[in-house]
Amino acid sequence: MAIEQDAYSRLERRGNFFILTLLGDGEHRFNPMIAESILSRLRTLCSVSSPSTCTALITTNHGKFFSNGLDLAFGSREVVGKSFSDVLAAYMDLPMPTIAAVCGHAAAAGFIFALAHDYILMRRHRGFLYMSEIDVRVLIPPHIMRLIRSKLSPKAFRDVVLCGIKYTADTALSAGIVDSVQEDAESTLQEASKKAESLVSRGWNPEFYRQMRAAMYPFVKSSNAEDNSSTSALSKL
Repeated sequence: MAIEQDAYSRLERRGNFFILTLLGDGEHRFNPMIAESILSRLRTLCSVSSPSTCTALITTNHGKFFSNGLDLAFGSREVVGKSFSDVLAAYMDLPMPTIAAVCGHAAAAGFIFALAHDYILMRRHRGFLYMSEIDVRVLIPPHIMRLIRSKLSPKAFRDVVLCGIKYTADTALSAGIVDSVQEDAESTLQEASKKAESLVSRGWNPEFYRQMRAAMYPFVKSSNAEDNSSTSALSKL
């Protein structure tokens, strides 16, 4: 059942969990408009979910792109980068398990967006995970680097950041970046739904889950001088 929708994203309820879908066949690049669309869906999600009942959120996509990074054609690089950081921080602060059902390419900021989820499932044969910053000589901001480091093994962290390896679904699975691989978009969403139902069945307290994740991962919105000085680098992701 669809709860809320605009041109960029849709939030729907599926039994005891929710699905946020990035709509359309475009590249789903982040700009303030798509960021606000996602943030609006998350605000609605938090308002309609019970603070005492465990639920879960799946994020997925239409088309061949999960997200292809930031929309640098939109305008101010600082504004685009800030809006993307706001989306990451909101996901990392959700009081529920989150699952990325990646059914297309996830490059640069799109890869980082997938990493902001607790679990990643990926479609085989369509899509790569890729960080191009080493090739295009763009420094990754400190708060984004902390997120990547906290989500990957030391070897995968090195290969993602210093080698710019382009991962297929199968090589990402071997590297421990994704949790499982499915044949097509339908089966990826089906498997993500099974995972969501399994997590919800644990009956965790939502606020305690949020606090545990916050303690586990060091990512917070850019707020110190070091991170603020890297805004221009973030805007190129």
